[in-house]
Amino acid sequence: MTTTTTTTATDTAKKLNSVELVNGKVVEFISNDAIEADYVPVIDVSRMYSPDLAERQALAEEIGHAARNVGFLTIVNHGVDMALAEAVFKQAKEFFNQEREKKMQVYTGLIPNEYIGYHPMHEYNANEKKYQDLYEAYNWNFEEDIGPGEDDTAHPPVANLWPTNLPEFQKTLGTYQAALVGLARRMTRMFALALKLPETAFDDYIKTPEASMRILHYPVQTASRDDQNGIGAHTDVEHFTMITQDCDGLEVLRKDGQWVKVRPVADSFVVNIADCFMRQTNDTFVSTVHRVINTSGKERYSCPFFFGFNRATVMTPIPSCVSEANPHKYPVTTAGEYYQWRTKRQKERGLGARTTKAK
Repeated sequence: MTTTTTTTATDTAKKLNSVELVNGKVVEFISNDAIEADYVPVIDVSRMYSPDLAERQALAEEIGHAARNVGFLTIVNHGVDMALAEAVFKQAKEFFNQEREKKMQVYTGLIPNEYIGYHPMHEYNANEKKYQDLYEAYNWNFEEDIGPGEDDTAHPPVANLWPTNLPEFQKTLGTYQAALVGLARRMTRMFALALKLPETAFDDYIKTPEASMRILHYPVQTASRDDQNGIGAHTDVEHFTMITQDCDGLEVLRKDGQWVKVRPVADSFVVNIADCFMRQTNDTFVSTVHRVINTSGKERYSCPFFFGFNRATVMTPIPSCVSEANPHKYPVTTAGEYYQWRTKRQKERGLGARTTKAK
Protein backbone atom coordinates (compact mmCIF):
# COMPACT_ATOMS: atom_id res chain seq x y z
CA MET A 1 0.00 0.00 0.00
CA THR A 2 1.37 3.42 -0.99
CA THR A 3 0.86 6.44 1.23
CA THR A 4 0.90 9.90 -0.35
CA THR A 5 1.61 12.99 1.72
CA THR A 6 0.14 16.24 0.44
CA THR A 7 1.72 19.54 1.43
CA THR A 8 -0.84 22.33 1.54
CA ALA A 9 -0.24 26.07 1.39
CA THR A 10 -1.09 26.24 5.09
CA ASP A 11 1.51 23.58 5.91
CA THR A 12 4.15 25.47 3.92
CA ALA A 13 3.34 28.75 5.64
CA LYS A 14 3.56 27.09 9.03
CA LYS A 15 6.94 25.59 8.18
CA LEU A 16 8.30 28.91 6.93
CA ASN A 17 7.14 30.68 10.07
CA SER A 18 8.56 28.41 12.74
CA VAL A 19 12.14 27.92 13.83
CA GLU A 20 14.02 25.73 16.30
CA LEU A 21 16.32 27.73 18.55
CA VAL A 22 19.76 26.66 19.75
CA ASN A 23 18.28 26.09 23.23
CA GLY A 24 15.98 23.44 21.72
CA LYS A 25 12.73 25.40 21.84
CA VAL A 26 10.57 25.88 18.75
CA VAL A 27 8.96 29.29 18.21
CA GLU A 28 6.39 30.38 15.65
CA PHE A 29 5.78 33.79 14.15
CA ILE A 30 3.24 35.38 11.85
CA SER A 31 5.61 36.44 9.07
CA ASN A 32 9.15 37.74 8.53
CA ASP A 33 7.88 41.32 8.40
CA ALA A 34 8.52 43.58 11.39
CA ILE A 35 6.37 46.48 12.55
CA GLU A 36 7.02 49.76 14.36
CA ALA A 37 5.37 49.69 17.79
CA ASP A 38 5.82 50.97 21.34
CA TYR A 39 6.67 47.59 22.81
CA VAL A 40 10.04 47.85 24.57
CA PRO A 41 9.72 50.29 27.49
CA VAL A 42 12.29 53.06 28.03
CA ILE A 43 13.19 53.32 31.74
CA ASP A 44 15.21 56.02 33.49
CA VAL A 45 17.42 54.02 35.88
CA SER A 46 19.11 56.93 37.67
CA ARG A 47 17.20 55.90 40.82
CA MET A 48 19.55 52.89 41.09
CA TYR A 49 22.03 55.29 42.66
CA SER A 50 19.56 56.79 45.15
CA PRO A 51 20.31 56.30 48.88
CA ASP A 52 16.55 55.83 49.40
CA LEU A 53 15.58 52.14 49.31
CA ALA A 54 11.96 53.07 48.51
CA GLU A 55 13.11 54.81 45.32
CA ARG A 56 15.25 51.82 44.33
CA GLN A 57 12.35 49.47 45.06
CA ALA A 58 10.00 51.55 42.89
CA LEU A 59 12.49 51.38 40.03
CA ALA A 60 12.87 47.62 40.53
CA GLU A 61 9.10 47.23 40.13
CA GLU A 62 9.29 48.94 36.71
CA ILE A 63 12.25 46.79 35.67
CA GLY A 64 10.54 43.64 36.94
CA HIS A 65 7.36 44.41 34.99
CA ALA A 66 9.40 44.64 31.78
CA ALA A 67 11.35 41.46 32.65
CA ARG A 68 8.14 39.50 33.22
CA ASN A 69 6.05 40.80 30.33
CA VAL A 70 8.44 41.82 27.54
CA GLY A 71 11.90 40.45 28.36
CA PHE A 72 13.41 43.65 26.96
CA LEU A 73 13.82 47.22 28.20
CA THR A 74 15.83 50.27 27.15
CA ILE A 75 17.66 52.03 30.00
CA VAL A 76 18.73 55.68 30.05
CA ASN A 77 20.58 57.83 32.62
CA HIS A 78 22.60 54.75 33.56
CA GLY A 79 25.83 56.53 34.54
CA VAL A 80 28.21 55.00 31.95
CA ASP A 81 30.36 57.40 29.92
CA MET A 82 29.28 56.72 26.32
CA ALA A 83 32.57 58.10 25.00
CA LEU A 84 33.88 54.66 25.96
CA ALA A 85 31.35 53.11 23.60
CA GLU A 86 32.42 55.41 20.77
CA ALA A 87 36.03 54.33 21.28
CA VAL A 88 34.99 50.67 21.08
CA PHE A 89 33.10 51.23 17.83
CA LYS A 90 36.21 52.91 16.38
CA GLN A 91 38.28 49.85 17.28
CA ALA A 92 35.57 47.55 15.89
CA LYS A 93 35.70 49.27 12.51
CA GLU A 94 39.49 49.04 12.47
CA PHE A 95 39.40 45.33 13.30
CA PHE A 96 36.68 44.36 10.81
CA ASN A 97 38.21 46.44 8.00
CA GLN A 98 41.28 44.19 8.01
CA GLU A 99 41.91 41.48 5.47
CA ARG A 100 40.27 38.16 6.34
CA GLU A 101 43.71 36.54 6.76
CA LYS A 102 44.53 38.93 9.61
CA LYS A 103 41.22 38.35 11.37
CA MET A 104 41.56 34.59 11.06
CA GLN A 105 44.69 34.72 13.23
CA VAL A 106 42.26 34.94 16.16
CA TYR A 107 39.66 32.54 14.72
CA THR A 108 37.25 31.15 17.31
CA GLY A 109 37.98 27.59 16.19
CA LEU A 110 41.43 27.81 17.76
CA ILE A 111 39.76 27.35 21.18
CA PRO A 112 36.78 25.07 20.45
CA ASN A 113 35.19 25.06 23.92
CA GLU A 114 35.03 28.84 24.32
CA TYR A 115 32.90 31.30 22.36
CA ILE A 116 35.76 33.77 21.86
CA GLY A 117 37.81 35.21 19.01
CA TYR A 118 36.78 35.98 15.46
CA HIS A 119 33.57 34.60 13.95
CA PRO A 120 33.83 35.07 10.17
CA MET A 121 31.20 36.42 7.83
CA HIS A 122 28.79 33.73 6.56
CA GLU A 123 29.86 31.33 9.33
CA TYR A 124 26.37 30.66 10.72
CA ASN A 125 22.82 30.11 9.54
CA ALA A 126 20.79 29.92 12.72
CA ASN A 127 17.39 29.70 11.02
CA GLU A 128 18.38 27.70 7.90
CA LYS A 129 17.71 30.52 5.46
CA LYS A 130 18.67 30.44 1.79
CA TYR A 131 21.77 32.53 2.56
CA GLN A 132 24.11 32.52 5.54
CA ASP A 133 23.61 35.07 8.33
CA LEU A 134 25.13 38.39 7.29
CA TYR A 135 27.45 39.34 10.14
CA GLU A 136 30.95 38.93 11.49
CA ALA A 137 31.90 39.15 15.15
CA TYR A 138 34.72 39.20 17.65
CA ASN A 139 34.11 37.84 21.19
CA TRP A 140 36.18 38.13 24.36
CA ASN A 141 35.89 37.09 28.01
CA PHE A 142 36.20 39.36 31.05
CA GLU A 143 39.72 39.61 32.45
CA GLU A 144 39.28 41.04 35.92
CA ASP A 145 42.34 42.58 37.57
CA ILE A 146 43.40 40.76 40.75
CA GLY A 147 44.23 43.23 43.47
CA PRO A 148 47.11 42.89 45.98
CA GLY A 149 46.47 40.11 48.46
CA GLU A 150 43.46 38.69 46.62
CA ASP A 151 43.08 34.92 46.36
CA ASP A 152 44.06 33.75 42.88
CA THR A 153 41.83 30.67 43.22
CA ALA A 154 38.76 32.92 43.17
CA HIS A 155 39.82 34.16 39.73
CA PRO A 156 40.12 31.15 37.41
CA PRO A 157 42.20 31.55 34.22
CA VAL A 158 40.36 33.32 31.41
CA ALA A 159 40.71 32.29 27.77
CA ASN A 160 40.96 35.02 25.13
CA LEU A 161 42.38 35.51 21.63
CA TRP A 162 43.58 39.11 21.31
CA PRO A 163 44.89 40.49 18.00
CA THR A 164 48.50 41.57 18.32
CA ASN A 165 48.57 44.18 15.53
CA LEU A 166 46.07 46.68 17.00
CA PRO A 167 47.83 48.39 19.94
CA GLU A 168 44.76 50.05 21.53
CA PHE A 169 42.27 47.22 20.88
CA GLN A 170 42.50 45.18 24.09
CA LYS A 171 42.78 48.19 26.41
CA THR A 172 39.85 50.03 24.81
CA LEU A 173 37.54 47.03 24.84
CA GLY A 174 38.56 46.05 28.37
CA THR A 175 37.97 49.54 29.76
CA TYR A 176 34.43 49.64 28.40
CA GLN A 177 33.78 46.11 29.63
CA ALA A 178 34.84 47.02 33.17
CA ALA A 179 32.43 49.98 33.16
CA LEU A 180 29.59 47.70 32.07
CA VAL A 181 30.41 45.17 34.78
CA GLY A 182 29.84 47.93 37.34
CA LEU A 183 26.50 48.84 35.78
CA ALA A 184 25.45 45.19 35.53
CA ARG A 185 26.14 44.63 39.22
CA ARG A 186 23.78 47.53 39.99
CA MET A 187 21.16 46.09 37.62
CA THR A 188 21.46 42.69 39.30
CA ARG A 189 20.41 44.29 42.58
CA MET A 190 17.37 45.77 40.86
CA PHE A 191 16.43 42.34 39.55
CA ALA A 192 16.80 40.90 43.07
CA LEU A 193 14.39 43.50 44.44
CA ALA A 194 11.99 42.81 41.56
CA LEU A 195 11.94 39.15 42.64
CA LYS A 196 11.07 40.13 46.25
CA LEU A 197 14.55 39.16 47.43
CA PRO A 198 17.03 41.17 49.51
CA GLU A 199 18.88 43.65 47.31
CA THR A 200 22.18 41.84 47.87
CA ALA A 201 20.82 38.33 47.29
CA PHE A 202 22.92 37.72 44.17
CA ASP A 203 26.06 39.61 45.20
CA ASP A 204 28.15 36.52 45.97
CA TYR A 205 27.43 35.08 42.51
CA ILE A 206 28.76 38.13 40.67
CA LYS A 207 32.01 38.78 42.51
CA THR A 208 33.68 36.95 39.60
CA PRO A 209 30.89 37.11 37.03
CA GLU A 210 30.50 35.70 33.57
CA ALA A 211 30.82 38.95 31.65
CA SER A 212 31.79 38.30 28.04
CA MET A 213 31.29 40.74 25.18
CA ARG A 214 31.26 40.85 21.43
CA ILE A 215 31.52 43.44 18.71
CA LEU A 216 29.53 42.82 15.53
CA HIS A 217 29.59 44.18 12.00
CA TYR A 218 26.50 43.85 9.79
CA PRO A 219 26.98 44.87 6.13
CA VAL A 220 24.09 46.39 4.22
CA GLN A 221 21.64 43.58 3.48
CA THR A 222 20.37 43.35 -0.09
CA ALA A 223 18.70 39.91 0.07
CA SER A 224 15.09 39.77 1.25
CA ARG A 225 14.36 39.07 4.90
CA ASP A 226 12.70 35.82 3.78
CA ASP A 227 16.07 34.64 2.41
CA GLN A 228 18.54 36.01 4.94
CA ASN A 229 19.01 37.33 8.47
CA GLY A 230 21.70 39.63 9.77
CA ILE A 231 21.80 37.29 12.75
CA GLY A 232 19.11 34.66 13.09
CA ALA A 233 16.36 34.38 15.70
CA HIS A 234 17.82 33.34 19.06
CA THR A 235 17.81 33.85 22.80
CA ASP A 236 20.89 34.76 24.83
CA VAL A 237 22.64 32.41 27.22
CA GLU A 238 23.58 34.11 30.49
CA HIS A 239 21.36 36.08 32.90
CA PHE A 240 20.92 39.32 30.99
CA THR A 241 22.46 41.24 28.09
CA MET A 242 23.15 44.96 27.62
CA ILE A 243 23.42 46.07 24.00
CA THR A 244 25.11 49.14 22.54
CA GLN A 245 24.06 49.81 18.93
CA ASP A 246 24.69 52.54 16.38
CA CYS A 247 21.52 52.19 14.27
CA ASP A 248 18.33 50.17 13.94
CA GLY A 249 18.11 46.52 12.92
CA LEU A 250 17.30 44.78 16.21
CA GLU A 251 13.89 43.08 16.24
CA VAL A 252 12.10 41.22 19.06
CA LEU A 253 9.35 38.62 18.82
CA ARG A 254 6.21 39.71 20.62
CA LYS A 255 4.11 37.11 22.43
CA ASP A 256 1.49 37.19 19.67
CA GLY A 257 4.07 36.11 17.06
CA GLN A 258 4.69 39.56 15.59
CA TRP A 259 8.23 40.84 15.02
CA VAL A 260 8.68 44.37 16.40
CA LYS A 261 11.53 46.79 15.63
CA VAL A 262 13.45 48.13 18.62
CA ARG A 263 13.97 51.85 18.15
CA PRO A 264 17.49 53.09 18.97
CA VAL A 265 17.56 55.66 21.78
CA ALA A 266 20.56 57.96 22.15
CA ASP A 267 23.02 57.11 24.95
CA SER A 268 21.02 54.08 26.04
CA PHE A 269 21.44 50.35 26.51
CA VAL A 270 18.93 47.78 25.38
CA VAL A 271 18.70 45.18 28.16
CA ASN A 272 17.22 41.73 27.67
CA ILE A 273 16.67 38.74 29.92
CA ALA A 274 18.67 35.66 28.91
CA ASP A 275 18.05 31.94 29.35
CA CYS A 276 19.83 31.38 32.68
CA PHE A 277 17.66 34.00 34.38
CA MET A 278 14.56 32.54 32.76
CA ARG A 279 15.53 29.10 34.07
CA GLN A 280 16.32 30.29 37.60
CA THR A 281 13.09 32.28 37.80
CA ASN A 282 11.11 29.32 36.45
CA ASP A 283 9.88 31.41 33.48
CA THR A 284 8.87 34.34 35.71
CA PHE A 285 11.34 36.44 33.73
CA VAL A 286 11.05 35.86 29.98
CA SER A 287 13.99 35.32 27.64
CA THR A 288 12.56 36.83 24.47
CA VAL A 289 13.50 35.72 20.97
CA HIS A 290 15.27 38.39 18.93
CA ARG A 291 17.25 38.81 15.70
CA VAL A 292 18.94 41.47 13.58
CA ILE A 293 18.06 42.34 9.99
CA ASN A 294 20.00 45.35 8.73
CA THR A 295 17.64 47.30 6.48
CA SER A 296 19.11 50.66 7.58
CA GLY A 297 20.91 51.20 4.27
CA LYS A 298 24.28 51.52 6.02
CA GLU A 299 26.76 49.27 7.76
CA ARG A 300 25.67 48.48 11.31
CA TYR A 301 27.85 47.96 14.38
CA SER A 302 26.75 46.74 17.78
CA CYS A 303 28.34 45.66 21.05
CA PRO A 304 26.39 43.26 23.29
CA PHE A 305 27.60 42.57 26.84
CA PHE A 306 26.54 39.20 28.29
CA PHE A 307 26.32 39.13 32.09
CA GLY A 308 25.79 36.09 34.26
CA PHE A 309 26.51 34.44 37.57
CA ASN A 310 29.89 32.75 37.93
CA ARG A 311 30.33 29.33 36.40
CA ALA A 312 30.33 27.49 39.74
CA THR A 313 26.84 28.78 40.59
CA VAL A 314 24.31 25.97 41.03
CA MET A 315 21.20 27.28 39.28
CA THR A 316 18.58 26.20 41.79
CA PRO A 317 15.20 27.87 41.29
CA ILE A 318 14.43 31.06 43.16
CA PRO A 319 11.92 29.99 45.84
CA SER A 320 9.42 32.79 45.15
CA CYS A 321 9.15 31.57 41.55
CA VAL A 322 8.11 27.99 42.38
CA SER A 323 4.83 26.80 43.83
CA GLU A 324 2.45 23.84 43.75
CA ALA A 325 0.61 25.53 40.89
CA ASN A 326 3.88 26.41 39.14
CA PRO A 327 6.33 23.52 39.74
CA HIS A 328 9.99 23.73 38.80
CA LYS A 329 10.41 23.24 35.03
CA TYR A 330 14.17 22.85 34.48
CA PRO A 331 16.90 20.41 35.54
CA VAL A 332 19.39 21.91 38.00
CA THR A 333 22.88 22.50 36.53
CA THR A 334 25.75 24.82 37.23
CA ALA A 335 25.92 27.99 35.21
CA GLY A 336 29.20 26.75 33.70
CA GLU A 337 27.65 23.49 32.52
CA TYR A 338 24.87 25.37 30.81
CA TYR A 339 27.28 27.87 29.22
CA GLN A 340 29.40 25.02 27.81
CA TRP A 341 26.39 23.13 26.46
CA ARG A 342 25.15 26.21 24.65
CA THR A 343 28.62 27.08 23.29
CA LYS A 344 28.97 23.58 21.84
CA ARG A 345 25.54 23.73 20.19
CA GLN A 346 26.14 27.20 18.75
CA LYS A 347 29.47 26.22 17.24
CA GLU A 348 28.02 23.00 15.84
CA ARG A 349 25.33 25.06 14.13
CA GLY A 350 28.06 27.07 12.46
CA LEU A 351 29.94 24.01 11.23
CA GLY A 352 26.74 22.43 9.94
CA ALA A 353 25.70 25.60 8.14
CA ARG A 354 29.03 25.84 6.31
CA THR A 355 28.64 22.35 4.89
CA THR A 356 24.98 22.59 3.87
CA LYS A 357 24.33 26.15 2.74
CA ALA A 358 25.62 28.36 -0.04
CA LYS A 359 27.92 31.20 0.91
